[in-house]
Amino acid sequence: MASIKGHDTTIEVQVRKYLFSKGFRFRKNDKRYPGRPDIVLPKYHTVIFIHGCFWHRHPFCGYATSPKTNEEYWQKKFELNSARDRKSIEELESMGWHVIVIWECELTKKRFEETMQRVINELSSVYVENRYYV
Repeated sequence: MASIKGHDTTIEVQVRKYLFSKGFRFRKNDKRYPGRPDIVLPKYHTVIFIHGCFWHRHPFCGYATSPKTNEEYWQKKFELNSARDRKSIEELESMGWHVIVIWECELTKKRFEETMQRVINELSSVYVENRYYV
């Protein structure tokens, strides 16, 4: 468990590099916001969470398996993680932030480009819709 990273995971770095290459500027793992979002785009008033399917319990995903040993502990752990995620998202939305969640399974080689295009489209629509001009 000690080797599991809380931030700067491979998929987070991959997403940040892609966004930066497309001209997006952001803050990473900003402590000032509930849930400490992986990416904060102030210009777009948007935060992005990059969730691992296992830890954050992506519904109907093959990566969201449950360990067979110590099942009670894991079930409680996963429930607390999910509750914390929901609370963070609700708090951010009540503060007026647009929240995007990207799941680990959406960042496979086959789906990466499609997922990132969806994220960019969402960012563009938020920017135009809310007119967050700097």
